[in-house]
Amino acid sequence: MPVTPHRGEGWTALADPTRRAIFEAVAERPQAVGEIADKLPVSRPAVSQHLKVLKDAGLVVGRRAGNRCIYEVDMHGIEALRSYLDRFWNRALTTYKFAVEQAEEPE
Repeated sequence: MPVTPHRGEGWTALADPTRRAIFEAVAERPQAVGEIADKLPVSRPAVSQHLKVLKDAGLVVGRRAGNRCIYEVDMHGIEALRSYLDRFWNRALTTYKFAVEQAEEPE
């Protein structure tokens, strides 16, 4: 059963620039901690800690592949973030539509 992140956890996790870079790397393709660390100016233990935060926020999942853990984007977490943003986007579009309709009404 997928873990649904709390409303703010995903945003809080992505607020850190290093975590965001790690998330973007994993979003490109599933990767192990060592592969991610090789591309960033942080240690493997630091990458592991950032991945734990991303995992706890519901943004990534890890799967075992031998003695390595391969991380990939958790689509359920992304869907939760998207749903959260869509609420505001839909509200903005409705408000805009109302404003346009009011401006078009003859006086």
